Amino acid sequence: MHRAFFIAGTDTDVGKTTIAAGLLHAARLAGLSTAAVKPVASGCERTEQGLRNSDALALLAECSLALDYATVNPFAFEPAIAPHIAAREAGVELTAARLIEAVQPVMARQAGVTLVEGAGGWRVPLNAREHLSALPAALGLPVILVVGVRLGCINHALLSAEAIARDGLALVGWVANIIDPATSRLDDNLATLAELLPAPCLGQVPRLAAPTARQVARYLTLPALQPV
Repeated sequence: MHRAFFIAGTDTDVGKTTIAAGLLHAARLAGLSTAAVKPVASGCERTEQGLRNSDALALLAECSLALDYATVNPFAFEPAIAPHIAAREAGVELTAARLIEAVQPVMARQAGVTLVEGAGGWRVPLNAREHLSALPAALGLPVILVVGVRLGCINHALLSAEAIARDGLALVGWVANIIDPATSRLDDNLATLAELLPAPCLGQVPRLAAPTARQVARYLTLPALQPV
């Protein structure tokens, strides 16, 4: 059995990687093999091995299959800016077709659970004509939405869910990542999200000082895993 999911976020800095690493760890605890790919990452550090992104490294650490960094993060850019701008400044052509091709080696490994993590929100541009959402649409990937719980998150979550549905993809679950525990009426906001989002909640992750994949996994439930 193998299943792949696209990890989307309601915005940038909502904890997509934190949740993705937790889901991978939960899958490993369930006895499933794991693989992941973050096709585009901006905000990378220069190392002796080349550009490295902390999010991609966190995903790589939770992959039970042997994957190298370039396979997990094929497009890495140094400045922490929008990917299409970073690519343009680096002289790299960023297209949906190139991302689809880059993701295929990981998909071909047919891990029990494969996660493809996006960048920013659902409509992040790749170029003047395409958005990153074209990648999961082309691959037909079911989507897990990470909702960064803070003021304004309900609007962001509902708009993201509408866009995912409009692109013909299934929203199979969402995760409440509580990035602002001081959010006014927190419980009411969580209840509203549960009522209005057309998918089950896979977990509520509290604000953790230094979250590890093992810690986060404790708060998560894997989506229904059916053979593909």
